[in-house]
Amino acid sequence: MAESPFIAYTDRMKLIERWSLMRNTRHENVAEHSLETAIIAHMLAVIEKVKFGADVDPEKAAAAALYHDASEVFTGDLPTPIKYKNRILTAEYKKIEANAEELLLETLPEELRPYCREFLLSESLDPEIRRIVKDADTISAYIKCIVETASGNRDFLSAERKIRETLTKRSRPALDYFLETFIGSFERDLDNLMSDDGRKD
Repeated sequence: MAESPFIAYTDRMKLIERWSLMRNTRHENVAEHSLETAIIAHMLAVIEKVKFGADVDPEKAAAAALYHDASEVFTGDLPTPIKYKNRILTAEYKKIEANAEELLLETLPEELRPYCREFLLSESLDPEIRRIVKDADTISAYIKCIVETASGNRDFLSAERKIRETLTKRSRPALDYFLETFIGSFERDLDNLMSDDGRKD
């Protein structure tokens, strides 16, 4: 059996720092972000399914979110202001990203690739799952901004405002439900979270 470096590569997500152009009170790596995004994506899909009757698979959403930035083990994390500076740069980076996804898929044993293809290649992902993962990715960034600004870090004020505006524009029932239900808790400290007085009715 041929040896595969796939898990060794994905393990390196924890070495890739996010928000590299910003001052951080606590640094975040791609592995941490991916886990948080997977939890959020799973919950968004559960909300879609349970509250709004959507035919969506929460476990598939979680798996797709776990791998959504895995190609960055080859490309690194390009900061958002650079990635979306102009259409040419964005288009070229998308090509690089797609090539990196293919490269990572090819590190798997051949018999495993068909099962993992849809999770590793963004273009192969079901559009509904892709939308949920995109929302979850944005929410994860929003949470990072909330936590940083709550710690007194003004570097994240502009990013927090822009991401909040983005989420407001996307307004969908499940997304709105998630934000109303879960985001407010990030503005309270641990003692307040654990007390009955700190819970919303």
